[in-house]
Amino acid sequence: MSDDPTTGLSEQDPAKGQCRIALAIEYDGASFSGWQRQTAAGVAGDSAVATVQQEVEKALSKVAAHSVSVTCAGRTDAGVHATSQVVHFDCKQNRGEKAWTRGVNSLLPRSIRVLWAREVGEGFNARFTAQARRYHYVIYTRKQASAILDGRVTHVPFELDVEAMNFAAQALVGEQDFTSFRAAGCQSSTPNRNVHKVVVSAHRDFVLVDIEANAFLQHMVRNIVGSLLVIGRGLKPVTWIRDLLELRNRCEAAMTAAPHGLYLVQVIYPAAYGLPAGAKAPPFVALDSPSSVSSCTVQE
Repeated sequence: MSDDPTTGLSEQDPAKGQCRIALAIEYDGASFSGWQRQTAAGVAGDSAVATVQQEVEKALSKVAAHSVSVTCAGRTDAGVHATSQVVHFDCKQNRGEKAWTRGVNSLLPRSIRVLWAREVGEGFNARFTAQARRYHYVIYTRKQASAILDGRVTHVPFELDVEAMNFAAQALVGEQDFTSFRAAGCQSSTPNRNVHKVVVSAHRDFVLVDIEANAFLQHMVRNIVGSLLVIGRGLKPVTWIRDLLELRNRCEAAMTAAPHGLYLVQVIYPAAYGLPAGAKAPPFVALDSPSSVSSCTVQE
């Protein structure tokens, strides 16, 4: 997962006579090898690897009656989910919201759904116009793993100190160097990111890590959660996150948390575009019925 807004600035504006459409997409990433289209054996257009982007482009191309390529707000890794991924694409004719939602959904696997569609101006870019991304990481703490939620949460059968996790997480807020939480293969030109807010809260058998930033490095959220889990189990002090940031060494932090619990829940754009706003939490987490919610919240 990487949302680097400083690379890949070669995205094209729509050709003359074309229109640009923005979509919000929900998907269960458990059966996909991530978002990004992949090519098998180097043969263009032929892939034996199932990805969300491939399925979306294939369905959109049928409705548009021509080849369609989409740009997303943030690529997600294999097994990672989204309740509100945003993409844009260019087409020769706007066929209307019903065609781009119900029509496209009829051609998609049941694990992918288009939620809304809007025509946007040529200056809109799902990736580079985004002001922030927001992720939820869902941890399931019941002693026994859930058969129903398999592949949709990360099972941690231990009691976690949620207040300690939340307190420690506040060291992440602000613009700083996140080298200790970036993947070894991360291609971003800079390790700096600006975390706007992070909250760790408990909701009955679930613990939710809610984090928003201008962008994220590859595996950044999962690496952060891996270290917060160590603190939650009492194996490291609450100052450990701050210490890791100062060390700027990925080897000093904890293991990367599993992908199953990670959800892209919101992409924030300037209000002038008039796109639907608000985060969409995973539907099985009752955010309005917490068993305990830490009061330590840092706003933007």
